[in-house]
Amino acid sequence: MNKSSLLSLATVFALSIAAVAADANTYQVTGPILQLTDTKIVVQKGKDQWEITRNADTKVTGELKVGAKVTIQYGMTAQTVEVKADKADKAAAKGAAKAATATPAPAPAK
Repeated sequence: MNKSSLLSLATVFALSIAAVAADANTYQVTGPILQLTDTKIVVQKGKDQWEITRNADTKVTGELKVGAKVTIQYGMTAQTVEVKADKADKAAAKGAAKAATATPAPAPAK
């Protein structure tokens, strides 16, 4: 193999890995458009209506209009995450709070 072939093979391999990584968090929905605004597209999928947010960075191929059948590729990204204490942590915190507010025992008489 010459350098050119090796470089081409490496490029194809890198792009394949990138495509697989991108697909792990990418989903799609297909159906007719029910509503369309600058910020959302509502699609009918079976009996459900899917509302997908869009913005100026959303790539559109073709003319979007109500009634047009579309396939939308979308991803899910967490906006906030709140960690909840489990039952053992809650019980320990409750016990510590009781201990902190308990009346101290009187000192032994001398």
